[in-house]
Amino acid sequence: MFEIGNSLREARLRQQLDFTELEQQTKIRAKYLKALEDEEFDVLPAPTYVKGFLRNYADALGLEGQLYLDEYNSRFVTGEEDVPLRPRDYQRRPPTLAPRFQTRAVLLVLGAIAVVFALVIGAWKWGSSGNPQVQGINSTGPSIAKKRHHKPAAPTARLVLTATNGDSWLLVRAGGNQRFSGTLTQGHELAFTRRPNLYRRIWFNANKPQNLVAKLNGRIVPIPGAAKGKPEQLLVTPKSITKAPPAT
Repeated sequence: MFEIGNSLREARLRQQLDFTELEQQTKIRAKYLKALEDEEFDVLPAPTYVKGFLRNYADALGLEGQLYLDEYNSRFVTGEEDVPLRPRDYQRRPPTLAPRFQTRAVLLVLGAIAVVFALVIGAWKWGSSGNPQVQGINSTGPSIAKKRHHKPAAPTARLVLTATNGDSWLLVRAGGNQRFSGTLTQGHELAFTRRPNLYRRIWFNANKPQNLVAKLNGRIVPIPGAAKGKPEQLLVTPKSITKAPPAT
């Protein structure tokens, strides 16, 4: 969990953007952008608008809009949205066939059954007349199953960062894009998943790593530099968190 409004505000101020510029960029009225930062979601016309505006605003600030939408749903959406009632479907009886058509249909069915019966009798007599049966070409040969080589799926890495000892500012990147930038307040957590089909690496750094506890695939792992309170550029792998290699 994290503070949606504070995170949006910090990202906007860090880029020195004002509401007028963002209104032109996102086509969202400035008063609604301010309401998102203040978490005054009741100012917006409906929850559907909140979700759409929140995703677009976060994306415009270079953040991961889906992450903010998931946070909003987990904290503020308490039930299913109202679904408009559909008009009652009235069952209609199929039109009754006239007696003449019913009789004709019965005769056609009986005629078809007689034809099929005659074909079956003829085939049975022909098959029992002593004609040799044709054997399958490879009836006695061993069947060889085709071997399918399945490429093993690339391992995933689910990272959960929890601020246990105090607040910490975080910057998370994945796939070359910024996924989160803001302050993780004490008692809240933030989760990211390394998806090989989308992005293979996750980097993050924290100004106060000593305040964080990291879980990787459900297992607590050490954060390099946390013992000394030293910020480091870190790389998340499926098994551990390591110092990122220096840029070349």
